[in-house]
Amino acid sequence: MTEESNRLKLCDEEQIPWKKWGPYLSERQWGTVREDYSDNGDAWNYFPHSQSGARAYRWGEDGLAGISDDRQLLCFALALWNGRDPVLKERLFGLTNPQGNHGEDVKEYYFYLDATPTHSYLKYLYKYPQTAYPYEDLVTTSGRRSRQESEYELLDTGIFDENRYFDIFVEYAQAAPEDILIRISVINRGPETADLRLLPTLWFRNTWSWEPGSVKPQLSQEGNQNDYRIIRARHNELGDYQLYCADTPTLLFCENETNAWRLFRSNNKGPYTKDGIDDYVVHGKTDAINPANNGTKAVADYALSILSGETRIIRLRLCKADSVKADTFFTGFDERIDQRKKEADHFYESLSGDRLNKEQQCILRQALAGMIWTKQYYEFDVARWLNEHPRHSTRNADWQHMQCRDIISMPDKWEYPWFAAWDSAFHVLPLAMIDPTFAKQQLNLFLGNRYQHPNGQIPAYEWNFNDVNPPVHAWAVYVVYQICQDYHSQNDLTFLKSAFASLEHNFSWWESHREPDKNVYEGGFLGLDNIGVFDRSAALPTGGHLEQSDATAWMTLFSQSMLQIALELSLHDPDYEQRVLSYLNKFMATAAAMQDISDEHRDMWDEEDGFFYNVLRFPDGHSTRIKVRSLVGLLPLCAVTVVEESTLNKLPQVAKYFENLVKRRNHLTAHIFCPIKPGVENRRLLAIMDEKKLRQILTKMLDEQEFLSPHGIRSLSKYHQEHPYEFHWNGQTFSANYQPGESDSAMFGGNSNWRGPVWVPVNILIIRALLALYAYYGENFQIECPTGSGRQCNLFQVARMIAVRLLHIFLPDEYGRRPVFGGTEKFQTDPHWRDCLLFYEYFHGEDGSGLGASHQTGWTGVMAALLSIFGSLEEEELAELGMQEIPAILAGNNSV
Repeated sequence: MTEESNRLKLCDEEQIPWKKWGPYLSERQWGTVREDYSDNGDAWNYFPHSQSGARAYRWGEDGLAGISDDRQLLCFALALWNGRDPVLKERLFGLTNPQGNHGEDVKEYYFYLDATPTHSYLKYLYKYPQTAYPYEDLVTTSGRRSRQESEYELLDTGIFDENRYFDIFVEYAQAAPEDILIRISVINRGPETADLRLLPTLWFRNTWSWEPGSVKPQLSQEGNQNDYRIIRARHNELGDYQLYCADTPTLLFCENETNAWRLFRSNNKGPYTKDGIDDYVVHGKTDAINPANNGTKAVADYALSILSGETRIIRLRLCKADSVKADTFFTGFDERIDQRKKEADHFYESLSGDRLNKEQQCILRQALAGMIWTKQYYEFDVARWLNEHPRHSTRNADWQHMQCRDIISMPDKWEYPWFAAWDSAFHVLPLAMIDPTFAKQQLNLFLGNRYQHPNGQIPAYEWNFNDVNPPVHAWAVYVVYQICQDYHSQNDLTFLKSAFASLEHNFSWWESHREPDKNVYEGGFLGLDNIGVFDRSAALPTGGHLEQSDATAWMTLFSQSMLQIALELSLHDPDYEQRVLSYLNKFMATAAAMQDISDEHRDMWDEEDGFFYNVLRFPDGHSTRIKVRSLVGLLPLCAVTVVEESTLNKLPQVAKYFENLVKRRNHLTAHIFCPIKPGVENRRLLAIMDEKKLRQILTKMLDEQEFLSPHGIRSLSKYHQEHPYEFHWNGQTFSANYQPGESDSAMFGGNSNWRGPVWVPVNILIIRALLALYAYYGENFQIECPTGSGRQCNLFQVARMIAVRLLHIFLPDEYGRRPVFGGTEKFQTDPHWRDCLLFYEYFHGEDGSGLGASHQTGWTGVMAALLSIFGSLEEEELAELGMQEIPAILAGNNSV
C-alpha cells in the first residue's frame, strides 16, 4: 500500500482530516446565479468581473491557485501585480456569455499539473504576462467577431510575445492534517529583468454580513520577527490558524467588505474595504489599509525583481495555531514537499504500473489532477436566496428544499462553477479510481433529500434546476459500487440500497414524462444542446410533440441499470427479486417502443436508412421522422447490458420468471434482441437492437465519411456537410448541418456544439456498449472497421480502436504535435507549454483540437479510465471473465 493509499484509509476509517483543506475555491464566483439578486435574472451583468475586486460575495469565494477549508470559512490564494495592470490579478478573467462570440470563455492560461486525492500534494501553474493585461481589447475584439469566426484568444493579443511572462508554480504539501506547506516558484521567462509584486492572500469569507449577531473573525499581525512574519487567523467556529511567511514581507490588512461608495455611492460600513490592498499597491492610497494591522483580508507583500531566466522561491506555512514549535516553521521545508511529491509519484505508478508509457502516464496523471483540482465548495440555500430577493425571483422557486453546503466535483470551475447533474455521473468514474469514498459521496449528494426533489427529480444546474439531463446516475451508481467492491474487497450494500431507493423515486418521475399509454419519451433539454433542428427546451413551432430516440434510449439504459442493481441486491436479499422482474418488464416495453410494434408504422427505426430518428407527431395525429443522423440515433446502441450465467444460477426463481416472461411477451421480443438467447459463457444480453440492426448502425458509425473521425465518434454525421437536413414550416426553415468546430447557433447560449464535434462522455458509453457486446458475442460477431476498409474486427477491437483515436487527441504525433492544441504554435512547440495539457469540453470533428470550456476535466477526465482499461484488459480476459473485470482494473493496485 502506498503512503497516499494509507492516508485515504485513515480518512475513511478514522476520520483523520487530510481532506479538511483542499482546492475548494472556485475560479469564478462573479456572474453566477447564486450571486444574482437582479430583478431580471441577468446574472452576468448584475455581478460582473469589474466589481469582483470591490464587492463581497454572498455564497462563496474565488481565487487564483487557491485553497480553503471544507466550509470555506478561511481562504488562501495568490494576488499578483506586474506594475502595469490596472488592477491586481486576484482571479481569472474571461468573457461573459453575451461578450463572447461563442459564449462565455476564460481568457487566461493556467494548468492543474498534479494532485493527490487527500490533497497531500497539489501543483498549479499560472502564466502571468509582464505587460498590461488586455481586458478591453479582449472584450471589444471578441464583440466584433461573428459566430462563424474563431474566438479571440489571449495569445492572439501578442501579450506573450518574446516570452514576456512569469511562470508561477504553486505547490501545496501537507506536513500533517491542517498543516500546509506552500512553495511558490516564480520564473521570469522574458528576455530582461522584470518586477513582480507577489501577494499571497489570506482572508475570511464574509459570512457575518448575512448573519445578524454572528461573531466577526479577525486576522492580525503577530509579533515582528527578524526572518519571517506571522498572520494569526481567529474564528470562533474554525479555531485559530497561523500563516508563517518566510523572509520579511510587509503585511497589509483590510476588510472583506463591499466598497459600497465606489460601486453604488452609498456609505461604507468602515474605512477599509475588499479593494483596499488593490488601492494601496496599484494606486498608492496609503489610507486604504489598516495601520493597526488587522482585518478580515491580509496579504504578505513580496516585492521581487527577477532576472531573465531566474527562479525566485517564496515559502509559507498555514497551520493550526501553536501547532509547530517556534523557529522550526521552515526547518526541512523543501524536503517535506519533495517527499510528498515522491509519494504522489508512487501513488500514480501504482495505478498504471509499467503498462503505460511516459506520455500516457502524463495524460492519466494530469487528467486525475484536474478531477481533484475541480473540487469546489458549493453553498446555496435556495429558500433563503429567494426570500432575499427584493422582488422574489421565480427562478428555481420549486426547489426551496435545497440546502447545499458541500464539496462537489464541478465540470469546470471557471466556465461551469456549479454542478451539472449528468456531468456529475461521469465525474465519479475517474474519481472512483483514486478515491471511491468521495465518488460515493458525490452520488449520495444528488440522490439525497437535500438535493433530490420530493417528486423524484434530480436537479439539473443552478440556472434552472427544473431542466432535465440524461438519467445516467443509476449506471454510475452500479459502476462505482463495483469499483468499491474491488477496492475494499467488500460489498457496500448500505450505499447500494439507499441509492436504489432514491433512483426508484427518480425513475417514477421520469415515467410521468413519457407519452400517455406508450413507452416513448418526449421534451426537454436532455444534455445534447443544439443537436436537433428545434430548441428542445421550447415549445415546438408545429405544435404536437417530439418523440425522442435519445430520451427513450436513455430510459432503456436506466431500466437496465436498475435491473443490474436489483440483481446484485437480490443476491443478498430476496425481497429485491420482484424489482428485477419489474425492471425487466420496463426494459422490454421501452426498447420495443422504439421500433415497429404497431400498425401505424411510425416508429423511430428507419429500416431503409438503418438508423434511429426522432419522430415529430403533429396535433392532427400524423407524424414524420426528423432524419438527422446524429448521436440521437447512436444512443440506442449504448443501452446494452450483459447478465452473467453465474448470477442467474444463484437466483433460480428469477431465472425461471425471466424465461417465462420473455416467452409470454414475445410480441415485444420480436422487435428487440431475445434476452434469453445464450452467448459466450452462457451470458444473456439485454439490448434494443437485434444483430441485423446492430450491423446497420455500426456500418454507419464506423464510416469515416459519417461518424468515425480520426479522434473518436462525431456527434453528427459528416454526411450532413454535403446534405444539410432542412425542415420547412409556415415559411420558416429549421436546419441541421455538419459543424465540426464551434457552433454558429445561439441555441443554449451558443457555447457548445453537438453538430459534429467529438464529445468524450458519449464516446465512453459507446465503448462500454461495444465491450459488453463483445463479452456476449466474442469472436462470433465481426464487422468491417473502418467501413469500406476490408478489415474485419471483433467488437473488442472496435472499442479499442475508438479509444485509441480518443487518446490520440492528447498524444504527440510523429512531429511532436498534440491534436488538442490545434494550430496554436506556442502550445505545440514551446517546451514550457507543450506538456501542459488542457481537457476541453469537446473536440473538433476533423482535427481533434480542443473547443469549449478549456478546463472541463470533469467529464473529459474519463480519459484516465480509458488508459487504465485498455492498458490492462485483453480480449481473452473479457471473454472469460465478463464485464466485471473492468471495475477490477479501475480499482487498480491501490485497493486496501
